[in-house]
Amino acid sequence: MPTIPRAVAERLERIPARRRMPLAVYAVTQVIFLLWWAAFYPGGMSYDSIAYVWHVTTGHWMSNHSVAYDGLVWLSLNITGDLALLTFAQSVAMAAALAYVAMTLRQFGVPGKWSATATIAVAALPSIGSFTIFVWKDVPFVIGSVVAFGAAGRLVVRRMRGRQAVRDKAFRNDVAMLFTGFLAMGLFRNNGLLVAVLAAPVLLLVLPRMRRAMLVATVVPAVIAGVLQVAIYPALGVITPTKDQVYAMNYADIAVVYGKAPWTFSKSDKALMAKVAPLSHWSGRAANCYNADWAMQKPMNRKKAAEYNDQLMDLWMRVLQRTPDQMIGARLCRSHIAWSPFPGPADKMGQTLISAPSVPKNLFGWADWNQDIKHSEYRPVLKIRPLSDSLHKLAFFSWKASKTPQLQWLLWRGATWCYAAYAIFLTFSRRQRSWAPLAMMSIPLALQLTVVAANPAPLARYMFAPLFLGILTLPLIAAKPRFGRQDGGRPDPSGPPEQADEPSAADRDPEPVA
Repeated sequence: MPTIPRAVAERLERIPARRRMPLAVYAVTQVIFLLWWAAFYPGGMSYDSIAYVWHVTTGHWMSNHSVAYDGLVWLSLNITGDLALLTFAQSVAMAAALAYVAMTLRQFGVPGKWSATATIAVAALPSIGSFTIFVWKDVPFVIGSVVAFGAAGRLVVRRMRGRQAVRDKAFRNDVAMLFTGFLAMGLFRNNGLLVAVLAAPVLLLVLPRMRRAMLVATVVPAVIAGVLQVAIYPALGVITPTKDQVYAMNYADIAVVYGKAPWTFSKSDKALMAKVAPLSHWSGRAANCYNADWAMQKPMNRKKAAEYNDQLMDLWMRVLQRTPDQMIGARLCRSHIAWSPFPGPADKMGQTLISAPSVPKNLFGWADWNQDIKHSEYRPVLKIRPLSDSLHKLAFFSWKASKTPQLQWLLWRGATWCYAAYAIFLTFSRRQRSWAPLAMMSIPLALQLTVVAANPAPLARYMFAPLFLGILTLPLIAAKPRFGRQDGGRPDPSGPPEQADEPSAADRDPEPVA
């Protein structure tokens, strides 16, 4: 049998035992991501991907997309003339984030084989593996959510060991990672700051002796992201979204209600609507409840919509007041991808958008109407150029197979994994007689609520963060924690000395109600 060279074996022995599992997780997941990267080199693209390139190569920097991600696109193009460096960096960061979570799970007493299995499965799944090498702002957003999830878990362990009042280097590192995760979510998706805002109350409630740190880790990133959007980016000359872009979902709400209950609209209401689009558009294509983008397409006059925006928003408020059921129904229909594991109206009409890791010759229509992109020096690199044709065929086949309708609830629906995570966390909390694990649950919960609150279209990628986190929660089923305390909060004398400290009354968790 082949043997490991002595020099290699000696180097492996020098690695501390506690680091071998996360390093192995990183190495294996990195290799898997590199296979996806090689198969779809330089990376998957969509309409938005081409928009990023247009932004940074023509001086049209806009904050309707992530300016931070535009900066990464600009950096990759200027260093290498290609997008491969960016997608490669995404794979490195994602593999590192998964290894970080694997280390967190070990602190819960999860055997290494189970945490490693979950993280490797995440990388190997066609839906997730191909997503990681897409040119999308959503990828670093998801990386941020994984990091925040792992950091929250470490703070939970500290809480359950009765050490949440200890302010050591490990504590500062965990808070810094939580801060970093929330900041990444705020920087790479315009509504990402809401995740920190929604998660904050749960973190403050279940980690009572860490409240100051939790405020820093949640409120400060949200403020930074907000200030960048409102003040810093405009001051730097970044083009801010127009009113018709900001309030497009509100216009779509009006259209949905008008399509279902036109008799509730007065003559003056309809006269206002007719100034920006024919009433046939408001009651026709625009009245679908699952895709707000359709409402904004021609014959909608977007300039007129921006001009009459204040009046349209007054109309939206009146519609909400007189038909709240219809308005709420429109929002829930549009956010179906966030809360339902099963097919909805968009699926039945083939409108659940799962972007293929391929690029058409017209660059999703950009080359047909945009002269800058049509004649761009970067156009030759805006296509899939696999490093191995055989690998590309295998990867693309597996991706297409994963779209089998009967499997989409499992492989593409983040809502499915939200509910799986909630069940596991609640069960684990009850088993440990502690509400502390709900701090981790706050991350997928906040992610789900953010999409429920405001979702423009049924895009599967909007719920990919919960998809990651749900799978990474599964190993907790096999956890065998030793948190240094027995029933009633007494210290466990068999635990390590640092875990046997008597927790204060404020550190003890109330027992969950049956």
